[in-house]
Amino acid sequence: MAGSDRAAPAPTAPASPAAPEAVKILIAGGFGVGKTTMVGSVSEIAPLRTEEPLTAAGLDVDDLAGIEEKRATTVALDFGRISIGRDLVLYLFGTPGQQRFWFMWNDLAIGALGAVVLVDVRRPESSFAAIDFFERRGIPFVVGVNGFHGQHPYPAEEIREALALPEHVKVLLCDARERASSRDVLIALIDQLIDAAASAAAS
Repeated sequence: MAGSDRAAPAPTAPASPAAPEAVKILIAGGFGVGKTTMVGSVSEIAPLRTEEPLTAAGLDVDDLAGIEEKRATTVALDFGRISIGRDLVLYLFGTPGQQRFWFMWNDLAIGALGAVVLVDVRRPESSFAAIDFFERRGIPFVVGVNGFHGQHPYPAEEIREALALPEHVKVLLCDARERASSRDVLIALIDQLIDAAASAAAS
């Protein structure tokens, strides 16, 4: 009304956007399967790496069959981060692959919602322990078959059979060097986690 002394309402501050949900994911597998490479290829920040050169002292311990070109190894963890849309941030923890560092896996697994187990088809047995680790602890995982030099000589279902994986575990052919390929593996894991949560809620 004209001439009214009523004060105009104070402007409302825009609502702050909700913080994205943070999810811890492990990138695991045997020695030399490409864990450090995957974290580095997909991370939107400079990845933290704890690599040390391979030396002659480890020749009797580290099996380099099929990966003779490898010159360094992770001795603690790799760490990276990737945003999946606006609402979800994945914190990636790459595990050490050598058996003498496996004691660290229990600590790294604390709080992890899921994992990617990388497999090198030249040495699939090197990732059996990682598959067993997550199965025993009930941590959901997908398998990424890392095609070294971009080669995938075996189809995903044949690899599933060789690894004796149940149908609900996704097996994806990937190239850990490629950001898009690594991202697709992570998205497949998130989809699997969502499906599992929906099934649990419906039961």
